[in-house]
Amino acid sequence: MKAVGLYRYLPIDDPESLVDVEITVPAPGVRDLLVRVQAVAVNPVDTKVRAPRAGVEREPRILGWDVAGIVEAVGPECERFAPGDAVYYAGAYRRAGANSEYHVVDERVVGPKPKRLDFAEAAALPLTGLTAWEALFERLGLAPLPQANTGKTLLIINAAGGVGSIATQLARWAGLTVIGSASRPESREWVLRQGAHRVVDHHQPLREQLESAGHPVVDHILCLKNVVQHWPAMVDLVAPFGKICLVDDIEAPVNFGALHGKSVTVVCENIFTRANYQTADLVVQHQILTTLAALVDAGSIHSTLVERLTPIDATTLRLAHARLERGDVIGKIAIEGFERVRASTE
Repeated sequence: MKAVGLYRYLPIDDPESLVDVEITVPAPGVRDLLVRVQAVAVNPVDTKVRAPRAGVEREPRILGWDVAGIVEAVGPECERFAPGDAVYYAGAYRRAGANSEYHVVDERVVGPKPKRLDFAEAAALPLTGLTAWEALFERLGLAPLPQANTGKTLLIINAAGGVGSIATQLARWAGLTVIGSASRPESREWVLRQGAHRVVDHHQPLREQLESAGHPVVDHILCLKNVVQHWPAMVDLVAPFGKICLVDDIEAPVNFGALHGKSVTVVCENIFTRANYQTADLVVQHQILTTLAALVDAGSIHSTLVERLTPIDATTLRLAHARLERGDVIGKIAIEGFERVRASTE
């Protein structure tokens, strides 16, 4: 089958950074689905894994942790899906990614594709949707119910990115007052369209902007990028007994002691924790994706897809990686189909 992988970890402008390969169709395990991939999306995790470093892979390493497709076959102990079902999921970091014609995935981390979305729109949702849901309703402990958190404030740092876009929608649905950070006019407009009540510029001092908006402190902070850079502002702005959730890597030491006087809780969110450690509650990700699909189909939230590319091949994925690495992508980029769409000649 066709796939896109890497043998060496190279800059994205090197044509060998991602290459087209032929690999064997995988066989599903006892609780696995074999999925015929229709669309994939790209995320910062893809570029981080692919980033230049030493090492050569004997077999091609396949990336891709956002996918929508059709179930082709199921393992003998599968209970939730059957061949022909349309599904979407993020998968597992420690297994091969989904940049391939067929992909195997544990059914416990798979959800039914939202009916009102096409495959590219659906592929833009699972990784960011799971991250946002877990961050808001598990790590920060907010209530996952419509308007259940009225009166509480949430600051989302880097609200225009993939996770920030869906987190803004979910937080607004759950009743929070949402303040999103974005720096460019187009990203500020995007954040407002996702449902934020206010937008602040994270390249400018946040204290003055929040005070002028009537929020000298915030109950919760979701930091999606540049933790070290924004740490002093988060320490300053979080309310006593507030909570901070960190999604991005912490790349240098920060002063946690500065939060002691406020009795602040700091938590971390990693979408792959359940799959990596095969936790007893692995099926919760199936439940979350099922809930997200229902919210989409009810019109409560929407896909954050902003650009679709075709086909799924090395050239297109290198282009998508390069755009992500520029750092100015709003929402999500998805790639669909393994053959370039041609205009009809009939």
